[in-house]
Amino acid sequence: MIIYKDNIKILLIILILGLGIGYAYINSDLNINGTAQVNSANWDIHWANIQVASGSVSGTNVVTAPTISNSTTVNYSVILDTPGDYYEFTVDAVNAGSIDAMIDTIDSKLNGATITALPTYLKYSITYADGVALESNHQLLHNTIETYKIRIEYRTDIELNQLPATNQSLLLQFTVIYRQATEDVIEVNHLLKYTISSVEMNIGQPIPSAVTAYNTATEALAALPNSPFYLKHAIRNGIVTESYIEFIVTPEMASANPGMTVGIYTIRGLDILDDNSPRMDFCKDEYYNQAIGGCLSTYYASNKATVLTAFGSGNCIDTSPGTFSDIDCHVSGLSVMVSSRNISIGSVDCECGISGFGSSACEY
Repeated sequence: MIIYKDNIKILLIILILGLGIGYAYINSDLNINGTAQVNSANWDIHWANIQVASGSVSGTNVVTAPTISNSTTVNYSVILDTPGDYYEFTVDAVNAGSIDAMIDTIDSKLNGATITALPTYLKYSITYADGVALESNHQLLHNTIETYKIRIEYRTDIELNQLPATNQSLLLQFTVIYRQATEDVIEVNHLLKYTISSVEMNIGQPIPSAVTAYNTATEALAALPNSPFYLKHAIRNGIVTESYIEFIVTPEMASANPGMTVGIYTIRGLDILDDNSPRMDFCKDEYYNQAIGGCLSTYYASNKATVLTAFGSGNCIDTSPGTFSDIDCHVSGLSVMVSSRNISIGSVDCECGISGFGSSACEY
């Protein structure tokens, strides 16, 4: 692969803070400065779409709201009066060109020196919108967007004697350099959230506010101890991008049902709905199988293999033998059904399902 070294985008984030004595205020300017050396009109990485988070200080505390100038610079200035005050916003890093990019280097400095620790009274972070940390070699493919989240907060979990006795002048600098992607590129591993809610969740939408989303499977199971399964959603920039169901085969279950294999198993929802498709199953042409007259998800084969491994063929029935087949597996206390479009899992107390290409919910 030919590497064009001139195809570089430098995204520079500079934050200047002034902290008064005691509980005075933090005054901050955040500058996101970028320069680009371009050999081709197709190399285009820039900032766009600033969104301020609810709960951020507002009114007179916002001296200058974040704005973008020259497509590569963001400036803002806020005042944080008391511990607990914060200001947070997101800004999109947009690759509008035709060349795939990746993060080359990341550098964070405090007053000109590489950061090893922040002052005790300060919380400051720059991540992707869903909280995932930035890493070298994270890709930014052409015609895609990754959203950065910038947050500055006056800490509450400190003692009075941890505040500075005199005014402080702090310069926080965060630099990200994008360059042309190479074979070393890695995908961004966005957050996984675990849910057991009966509220419907759909791919392409945020998880509803009424839904409790857990960070680990253990937390989800603790909230519904009688269920051996739970929903899992991949969250990218606050939006559901993938839906899964995970189920558990315990040693006790495997012992009572020969053929089962102990483990935690994941099956993926069929998120390929195209509402404008003329097909009767409303799927994209690329997934339509003329021979069977239906839509066969690219995930169906792997989902089928997963449940057969978990349950063993002796505990499963192929309800429609042939290319377009459905698998229904059942033992005492747990059943799993996987078809080309739908997934459902049931136990004594509840049932979870993913249907309609990415719509997921539980029933109790």
